[in-house]
Amino acid sequence: MRTITDQAPSIDKPGSRADLPVSSRPSPKILIVDDTPTNVELLDNVLRAEGFRTISAADGSSARALGRVEQPDLILLDVMMPGESGFETCSRLKSDPNTSDIPIIFLSALDDVKNKVTGLKIGGVDYISKPVHGEEVLARVRVHLRISENNRALVREHRARLESLREAQQAILVRPEDCPEASFAVYYNPLEETGGDFYDVVAVDADVFGYFVADVSGHGASAAFLTSAIKALLRQYAGPLYSPEDTMRGVDAVMRQMLGEEQYLTACYAHLNRRTRKLSVVSAGHPPLVLVSATGQTTVVEMNSDPLGIFSSVVLQRKDLRVAPGDRFYLYSDGMIESSPGAPRKAGIEKLVASCAQHRSEALATATENIAAQVLAGTGAASDDLLLLAVEVSS
Repeated sequence: MRTITDQAPSIDKPGSRADLPVSSRPSPKILIVDDTPTNVELLDNVLRAEGFRTISAADGSSARALGRVEQPDLILLDVMMPGESGFETCSRLKSDPNTSDIPIIFLSALDDVKNKVTGLKIGGVDYISKPVHGEEVLARVRVHLRISENNRALVREHRARLESLREAQQAILVRPEDCPEASFAVYYNPLEETGGDFYDVVAVDADVFGYFVADVSGHGASAAFLTSAIKALLRQYAGPLYSPEDTMRGVDAVMRQMLGEEQYLTACYAHLNRRTRKLSVVSAGHPPLVLVSATGQTTVVEMNSDPLGIFSSVVLQRKDLRVAPGDRFYLYSDGMIESSPGAPRKAGIEKLVASCAQHRSEALATATENIAAQVLAGTGAASDDLLLLAVEVSS
């Protein structure tokens, strides 16, 4: 009887196995970590015979280095190894962002419940007792590879949906080039793919514009879905038939019906009439508007008012200011003044006001970017949406 290696080479013919389509996707790569060469050889033979690719390491340190470079689809990890134990290796792999998502199956002669629970608690997905059996290893490897792939597919699907939502949200945000006569610039950086912060600019008529900034409590899709409704409401109630307070009350009346429990909306609406040189500001529990005159004098427009969407009779405040060509005013969200953990809100406002005055002579778009960069410098990773809307009073 001839062995497989004794067989004569086959000749490829049309319709033979060689003509069958081969998947372009590479087979899964398994990292085997064991300090005993015979164990590595056994696992290598079992896995390769079924079409898996394998790489191996004899200790935890080498395994972690290979994991970062090779990015295996799964790791088979011995527990009892010299120097760094498998449990230590797993903990370090899971704390490294480059390897934290790789599923790890422990292999060990320590088959008591305590060690199994320890392995699972520190991030292992399974625990196989030694001596291992090839069929059991294959079955568990396949199960966890399928689970891992399904999880990655769900993440990709979720990201795709959020990206579509982000694009839809971005599409409804008016850009400075869409309305150049409104003389505004904006810095907008949502914390997640979609944000709860929102702004809009409305042309009431040729010389009257409304500038609106809002912050819906929460982040992500639940908050972002409301922005299109807010935009529609704002444009419905921002016409010449409505005062600035009427505009905010119209938004409030509808949002009370739409917001969930414990949800609310803070907002600031600035109504600029260039003919009369009057700026009317209405706040709904939002940070104060900042006004910088053409000569560099600063004014913080503080108001005490209710957020929208909570109370059946909302308390709003309005302040009217005289402005002149060249004056600038700024509306913004909480993230711009609360970016430093533990920093008082007043200090954040003072920092923003100083930066607005410092960049007063720069072009509006440049000044807006520089103000945001200066205010956020050294604050670390953002913990909230970031929005700064800058407006220059034109003649």
